This record gives sequence, C-alpha cells and structure tokens, in this order.
Amino acid sequence: MTTLADIEEEYDFLESDDRYRLLIDLGRHLEEMPDALKTEATKVKGCSASVWVYPMRKEDGKLHFLADSNAAITKGIIALVLLTVQDKNPEAIINTDIEALLAPFDLKNQLSSNRTQGIPNMIALIRQTAERYQ
Repeated sequence: MTTLADIEEEYDFLESDDRYRLLIDLGRHLEEMPDALKTEATKVKGCSASVWVYPMRKEDGKLHFLADSNAAITKGIIALVLLTVQDKNPEAIINTDIEALLAPFDLKNQLSSNRTQGIPNMIALIRQTAERYQ
C-alpha cells in the first residue's frame, strides 16, 4: 500500500475535485470487510455515513483493522486513518498523533462537515481498542 507521505504529496498537488477522486480511489483499495462484521457493535457512532471498524489482533500482537463505509469519500478518509495505525502494536497506536498526521490533508476545510464529523469518533475507537489490547 502507498505511504501516507506519498498520498500527501499527491494530494497537495491536486485541485479540490481531483482530491475527491483521490479519496474515492483510496477507499476502493480498502481491504474488504465481510458484511457479517458490519453490525451495531462495529458501527462508529456519530458519523453521517455508516462506518464500521473491526479490530483484529495478529499473532505478533499488532492490531489490524477492517473498516468500511457506505459512502465513497468517507471510505477514502478511513483509508487515510488506517494508514496511520494499521499493523502496529497497541502502544505505538496509542502514541501515534493521528490528528497531526492527517492535518496536512486539511480535511475539515476540504470537505463538508458531514463528511468529517465522524473522524474523531473513529480515531477515539481505534485508540480505545489499542488501550484495551495494551
């Protein structure tokens, strides 16, 4: 998968319509989340779109997240968030400043508030999961 830095470099270069296309493309490349995992228990609260996050602990103790949304741009935002935490150990996730890593994308000013209102809830859910597994 492409790194967050690579995506940021491309994102900076693009105009707003192309930024939407980039986010949609990132969302298309999310690992598939089986429908059976899309339940109320895995649903992120406070998102205007439906967003589901399912954590798995790998044998080496690192956390791997499956996530999905019913909205294309939201799936792209999810992909950005996951690039900051995917396949890291719980301590590393807790110590990752996800918001700072996403700040260069200026999502709050690039997208409508409806598209970004659930991001803090998704980040909080990921951190709570990491704390639980630590």
